[in-house]
Amino acid sequence: MKLFGSSGIRGLANVEVTVDLALKVGMALGKSKKNAVIGRDPRVAGEMIELAVISGLMSAGCDVVRVGLVTTPTLAYAARNYDCGVMITASHNPATDVGIKLWNPDGMAFDSAQQEEIEDIIEKEDFVYVPWNEVGEISAYGNAVRDHMDMILSHSTGAQIRVVIDCGGGAGGTITPFLLREMGCEVITLNSQLDGHFPARNPEPNDKNLWMLKKAVKEFDAALGIAHDGDADRMMAVDENGIFLSGDEMLAIFARFECKGNPMIVVPVDTSMIVDDSMPGSTVVHTRVGDVYVAEEMKKLKADFGGEPSGSWIFPRISYCPDGIYAAALLVDIVKEKKLSELRDELPKYPTLRSTVSCDNDKKSSVMQAVSSKLESMGEVSSIDGIRVDMEGGWVLVRPSGTEAKIRVTAEARQDVEELHAKVKNIVKECLK
Repeated sequence: MKLFGSSGIRGLANVEVTVDLALKVGMALGKSKKNAVIGRDPRVAGEMIELAVISGLMSAGCDVVRVGLVTTPTLAYAARNYDCGVMITASHNPATDVGIKLWNPDGMAFDSAQQEEIEDIIEKEDFVYVPWNEVGEISAYGNAVRDHMDMILSHSTGAQIRVVIDCGGGAGGTITPFLLREMGCEVITLNSQLDGHFPARNPEPNDKNLWMLKKAVKEFDAALGIAHDGDADRMMAVDENGIFLSGDEMLAIFARFECKGNPMIVVPVDTSMIVDDSMPGSTVVHTRVGDVYVAEEMKKLKADFGGEPSGSWIFPRISYCPDGIYAAALLVDIVKEKKLSELRDELPKYPTLRSTVSCDNDKKSSVMQAVSSKLESMGEVSSIDGIRVDMEGGWVLVRPSGTEAKIRVTAEARQDVEELHAKVKNIVKECLK
């Protein structure tokens, strides 16, 4: 698709995501929707894009309800009472970016077919302009955060533990610290002022960016550290020793707590074997990278749990939207029984190697075809997103970068991962010649 990526529309504000584009998205969406709820994260360009989308919706006769500055999971939960939801956010992208993400009433982001429909209307300029007396109405609703909190509290037991929360200047500052206090936690906040410049750290909650949180958890003798991205659909954690947990470890911990019996779990193709091996008897289904694709497959298969190692956790019993706030509350419930470091130590550990090989964008397709033919004999091949080969002792993924002139090679094995990684990387290099 031309506009939608793996998680909505995103790009450089006023360059790739413009007022003109936002207006057209609103007009296209309003063609089939009678009402919509809209919110935004604190990005500097957010309100500009929001107002343009609102104008487009109203011009098509769609009534609009504004919920203000909220997290993406809060907006997705609010969408349950409307024909659709619109979130103005670029999630974990840097402050320069802005974006638009569309939601269904069940908390599911617009799927591929719905996105294609919006793109088709925009491309053909097949808009509808209603008469002056049928223009949509605009109103405001001020309790979206409270509604979201109450839903989460109804699923949580609470705990009297000390927690450090790093919202990164993002929308998580509107809800997570307050929610955890109501759960009985002693909450210490970092970077929880709303600031779309994200001055304290990059919005992506990865190990490198969370040095302040790791330090604070140790200095304040906290039981847990929690971090969000710009719109708090993602949540990552630091244990009581100030050690960052990988996304694969978090997936496994949530799966073990959330799933019983012989569950079905949906994850992207770059997910570790940790999830499979820590959940014996489970069925693990792989999808393309992107929370939209994970949620689509979960809904189709009626899966028990799913998510991405990047920090998106999807709990279908509440929503098909990745909910970093709900995940934070659930993790509090989990660690009151056992330390997070102990939960991590219970998981299997496998070495993983990642590297890239430079490849011109116009050569990626032919190189990937050549690589595929050479990898077929190594094991079970999947071409859902790149080429993944599963073997008895591990797996390898060769995937072209969507943003850079590179091909990414990832290998994980129970043993001899260096040999596996080197072998596949050499195959990619040979196919470049």
